Amino acid sequence: QLQLVESGGGSVQPGGSLRLSCVPSVSNSRTYSMGWFRQAPGKEREGVAGRARDGTTSYADSVKGRFTISKDNDKNALYLQMNDLQPDDTAMYTCAATPESIAWPFLLQGRFYNYWGQGAQVTVSS
Repeated sequence: QLQLVESGGGSVQPGGSLRLSCVPSVSNSRTYSMGWFRQAPGKEREGVAGRARDGTTSYADSVKGRFTISKDNDKNALYLQMNDLQPDDTAMYTCAATPESIAWPFLLQGRFYNYWGQGAQVTVSS
C-alpha cells in the first residue's frame, strides 16, 4: 500500500509563497503519475496541478503562472511551489498518485488516482 506524506503547509499573507512537498513510501515513484488537489470548506475537490509519468504537466486555470509542480527523483519527492498566494487559494491540499499512466487531459481528475495523502492546510489571509 503506497503512502503519501505531505508537508509544507501553513499560513501566509496575500502575495506570499509556500512550497508543498509530497514523499511517497516507494522508491520508484518516477513510474507514477502524481498530482495535487485541494478542497476548501463547502467546495468540491479540484485538481490544481498534475504531472504525468513522462513529465508532462497540467494546471488549473486559476493557478497557471503562479503554481509550479515539479519532481525530484533523487529525493523521491513531488513539490508544489505556490507563489502570489491569494485568499481563494485557502484549502486543504492533498497529494495523489497512481502507478498507471494518465493522459494529459485527465491529470486533474481525481478519479484516475489510487492513492491519497492526508493533506496539508494552506491558509492565505491578511
